[in-house]
Amino acid sequence: MANPEPYRTVAERATAEFTVQGSRFLGHVAPVDTVAAAEAFVDEVCAEFDDATHNVPAYRVPAGDGPSKSPGEVMLREYSSDDGEPTGSAGKPALNVLQQQEIRNVVAVVTRYYGGTNLGVGGLARAYSRAVKDGLDAAGVVEEEPHERVAVTVAYDDSGTVRGILESTGVEFDADYDAEVTFQARVPVADAAGLRDRLRSATSGRVDIE
Repeated sequence: MANPEPYRTVAERATAEFTVQGSRFLGHVAPVDTVAAAEAFVDEVCAEFDDATHNVPAYRVPAGDGPSKSPGEVMLREYSSDDGEPTGSAGKPALNVLQQQEIRNVVAVVTRYYGGTNLGVGGLARAYSRAVKDGLDAAGVVEEEPHERVAVTVAYDDSGTVRGILESTGVEFDADYDAEVTFQARVPVADAAGLRDRLRSATSGRVDIE
């Protein structure tokens, strides 16, 4: 079974700013793994810059957490909005930058404060494209190994064993201690099957893995 190919995304959150004929543009960019996380970032930016004339979102993220048709295959959800700018002058140019650079698992929001001069559709398209490009440069484009979410639920007696295995493999995870213990881990796709086998073996099968 071939391992899925690495993909291009951004290393961290960042914002880039410039001014065109009095209009102030801020390109906010962040790495995200889900549609929900992308929408949350959009909401966060809109709330922080609620006095802006426009907050134009664009993102390319995996469409859902369901199984892929083949290893490493990812269906992407692509979304953009003009947020009140002339049709096609803002959201599409912003999304086009992500598409052309083949960057995914990323969300961008371009904030504009109107400066009194109309830029025209062409001028707007150039400005919104530049805001996303500058934001990507500030955030840093990196290659990332494909990951998947693994949910592991066990009784308290086995939780220490599971936590120890997750810590020893160095994966990112969160633990929720309720009636049982649920670990949500972010695991490289290439390592996920081996980790599941290891967890089942260590707990003699007393583990529920999704």
